Amino acid sequence: MTASFEILDYIIFIAYAILILGVGLWVSRDKKGHQKNAEDYFLASKSLPWWAIGASLIAANISAEQFIGMSGSGFASGLAIASYEWMAALTLIIVGKYFLPIFIEKGLYTIPEFVEKRYSTNLKTILAVFWIALYVFVNLTTVLYLGSLALETIMGIPMMYGVAGLALFAAAYSLYGGLSAVAWTDVIQVVFLVIGGLVTTYLALNTVSDGQGMFAGLTTIYEAVPERFAMILDESNPEYKNLPGIAVLVGGMWVANLYYWGFNQYIIQRTLAAKSLKEAQKGILFAAGLKLVIPLIVVIPGIAAYVMVNDPDIMARLGMAGLENLPSTEQADKAYPWLLQFLPTGLKGVAFAALAAAIVSSLASMLNSTSTIFTMDIYKQYINKNASDKATVNMGRISAGVALVIACIMAPLLGNLDQAFQFIQEYTGVVSPGILAVFMLGLFWKKTTNKGAIFGALISIPIAMYFKVAPKGWSTSSLFVDVPFMHQMGYTVVLTMIVIAIYSYLQHKGADDEKGIDISKAMFKTSPLFNIGSFAVMLILVVLYSVFWN
Repeated sequence: MTASFEILDYIIFIAYAILILGVGLWVSRDKKGHQKNAEDYFLASKSLPWWAIGASLIAANISAEQFIGMSGSGFASGLAIASYEWMAALTLIIVGKYFLPIFIEKGLYTIPEFVEKRYSTNLKTILAVFWIALYVFVNLTTVLYLGSLALETIMGIPMMYGVAGLALFAAAYSLYGGLSAVAWTDVIQVVFLVIGGLVTTYLALNTVSDGQGMFAGLTTIYEAVPERFAMILDESNPEYKNLPGIAVLVGGMWVANLYYWGFNQYIIQRTLAAKSLKEAQKGILFAAGLKLVIPLIVVIPGIAAYVMVNDPDIMARLGMAGLENLPSTEQADKAYPWLLQFLPTGLKGVAFAALAAAIVSSLASMLNSTSTIFTMDIYKQYINKNASDKATVNMGRISAGVALVIACIMAPLLGNLDQAFQFIQEYTGVVSPGILAVFMLGLFWKKTTNKGAIFGALISIPIAMYFKVAPKGWSTSSLFVDVPFMHQMGYTVVLTMIVIAIYSYLQHKGADDEKGIDISKAMFKTSPLFNIGSFAVMLILVVLYSVFWN
């Protein structure tokens, strides 16, 4: 085993980079006699097939915070963190059946655009600013930080150079080509992502079992740390605050998942670019199926690393290289980069290409969605209402570039961050409950008013911060002392919905709002393929949770 990159690894990685850039620029080219318009740039000309949608959903979702952050959480707490992935499979089915029909019927470019059609321009602007800030200061920044951390750990590249390199790579094709370049390169990225991830998992488990193979390795780590395979943690577990028991099934996890998969621009934008509603729903189902296997490549390696670090015999086999960049419970996010050091020459290049694919595809997706929201919901609304297609596309590129520069400046400041996946969930959880409440009531309760939604969206932030900050100064007898953040999200969304409902009811004396959405049973009718696939996904989830409950 060698902890260094060899020439073959560099060749494989460079070939991957050239392939992605080449494909991205090729699909970005303007057809002869056709000037790129807003639909081309922001919605890929509404031409994406189901398999491209499903692959792009996973590539946009699986990034450094999964490969590095989730492996870190797997190192620290075990398989329980996989609930984010497995519950996401069920959430995707709900989104495909109940949310997409409404979004696609309204011909949306952006999620804030739905807010304008259902509520008002004022609320759309408030939420657009929320999202832009969240994407730039949390999502983009964290992905850049974690990606450059991997480069620093594996290849010795200083943090600032890593940040700049990843940023330029993502910008090279996404700023020019828009969603079309992002989505079609994602199809390639997800192949690298899955194959490279499986290679790392296999070799980590093979090392743990001393060459006996993957399944022997799974048995070994299960026997070594059976407590790390409990999906539902009890209060005695040190990680209970991050994954509070049954709440991952029936509590705040739903707030995080419904917000992320249903109302998150850089995720839902792929489905809005589908050829048709049925094509979008097939893509959603494909992504749900992939979600079931993702923990195998992003969580199991972290558990394997935990077993390796705590086994003197394995550490002895690794030699001095095993002591470099050693992960610990205080620096759990080093687990995945540490594992990559020990892959054989050639395979290391493949695995690192997978990690880069995850990072770059997510960066490109976030950049495209940030620019879409800014351009369509801020620029065209307030700065240049009569902007031509050329001006609109150019502003999309400029705004994405500015967002990337800000994130590059912020990323190195996260240097002392541990378990970055939890950091993202926790700080997104301050904003997401209010947005979820506004959307859920707007979609399914016709009495919800614009003023009620605005008041609820604004009041949700102090409610969330109250649960996050204020209780820590209270006595231990208090009901809300040191509340796990999933409970904070659950309490916040319920209280926000109550505030919106009361305000709306009093404003219209119980009458329907004039912009309320007419919903019929026929609107949510899905194909036999979607129904059968959904049932299969739910059955697999029941089996998984039955096996790994505690």
